[in-house]
Amino acid sequence: MAANGNSVTIQVPATSANCGPGFDCLGLACTLYNTFTYTLVPKERGIHVISLGMDTSLVPTGKTNLAAQAFFKLWDKLHKPETGLQVVSHIEVPVSRGLGSSSTAVVAGLMAANVLGGAGLNKQQLVTEATELEGHPDNVAPAILGGMTASVQDNGQVYSLKLPMVPHYKLVVLVPDMQLPTAKARAALPKTIAHKDAVYSVSRAALLIGSMVTGHYEYLPAALQDKLHQPYRLPLIPGAEEAFKAAREAGAYNAVISGSGSTLMAYVPMDGDVEKVGKAMQETFTKRDIHSVYHVLKIDDEGAKVL
Repeated sequence: MAANGNSVTIQVPATSANCGPGFDCLGLACTLYNTFTYTLVPKERGIHVISLGMDTSLVPTGKTNLAAQAFFKLWDKLHKPETGLQVVSHIEVPVSRGLGSSSTAVVAGLMAANVLGGAGLNKQQLVTEATELEGHPDNVAPAILGGMTASVQDNGQVYSLKLPMVPHYKLVVLVPDMQLPTAKARAALPKTIAHKDAVYSVSRAALLIGSMVTGHYEYLPAALQDKLHQPYRLPLIPGAEEAFKAAREAGAYNAVISGSGSTLMAYVPMDGDVEKVGKAMQETFTKRDIHSVYHVLKIDDEGAKVL
């Protein structure tokens, strides 16, 4: 449903931040979605959030809901009149699993306020607004712009570049039945790292971007490796390191932690056996009595949009 004056529906894709070596700067959007319908109501009715789909028990239902907070951040900035709000969300993106669930809420709220408030902000401006709420752009940039993005922050300005690529690979997304809050995953990171480890990851991030824009995916086994964050987060996800190995043996280029985890993402050649890769990764968790599911996804090239 498009905007009709007092209501708008926004669809936002799931995202996978870091993409291995691109810590806090690379991210991609994929074909799993949360959908939010915002309706302005009389202010005396307050703020109500209705969540449908998965992990609904983890989603606040009032003014502490992130989708509502993001809306009012921009709405108030635009000096719009006080209003009540109803938000109905249809959730497909798992919560606290490294697939950008919080970013979908932030992006939806800002886009809804932009439309209903008549602000006319473009997508790059929305990335900056969203980064102020999220703290870093690696999830919100691809959620808004689509595709794979590279982003930097400089003196309060966010620069996000959508990479010009035609992805000829598939994504196998393995979601274990375990939450890993971003705060916990970040707490596992050291305050400093060795210079050689920084070079290791920077060089691979450069190779990853080059591989993506040229289509030379034969470099992905090396380009997806990392020493900035994955070695410190892997122990938080029992079975993850073994799942990486299983994915490669089943034909994937390589696999990475999606965002801060616990989701893992394998990059698979177009002619690869995605079911074989998914089942091989899943088996490493099954052996540990950890339930998991896997999805076969593609890159979402459009990003968030009004339906």
